[in-house]
Amino acid sequence: MSEMKERMLRGEPYRVDDELRANYARAQALLERFNASPQADILHELLGQLGEGVIIRPPFRCDYGTQISIGARTFVNFDCVMLDAAPIRIGEACQLATKVQLLTATHPIEPEPRRQGWESAEPIAIGDNVWLGGGAIVCPGVTIGDDTVVGAGAVVTADLPSGVVAVGVPARVQREIDA
Repeated sequence: MSEMKERMLRGEPYRVDDELRANYARAQALLERFNASPQADILHELLGQLGEGVIIRPPFRCDYGTQISIGARTFVNFDCVMLDAAPIRIGEACQLATKVQLLTATHPIEPEPRRQGWESAEPIAIGDNVWLGGGAIVCPGVTIGDDTVVGAGAVVTADLPSGVVAVGVPARVQREIDA
């Protein structure tokens, strides 16, 4: 494993090297096959872990695929983007609406390291039975608790607890969900 991939996996600043380019190319070739003719065997080859009964509607986009884990019975609708420079863990029985984005990648604020191609990533964790509304964006390092609903177009910049409805930019808890 290259030094840059090790740095990426540890959540440290890294630059894309030949190994990461090859990993990315592998994922893009598999995505092209899947998006042309969706087949579960392609997803099993592409993703790190895929639970039973998962449905992903194409087109689907990701960086590497191997860092994505999706729990059983989860539904991912059209045009989902998962940038998986860090792990993305999605629980069971989740619903991701159209155009949801899970973005682990981030870049330096300072211009010079950004010019030099440095980037980093922070993992995203989504609990069981979470519903992400259309166009919701989940930012690097965010954890969303079980049974939470995120409204359409929300931008989740901070952790959300279990059992709440959150909406807006940035997403804010509006209310708890009654059991």
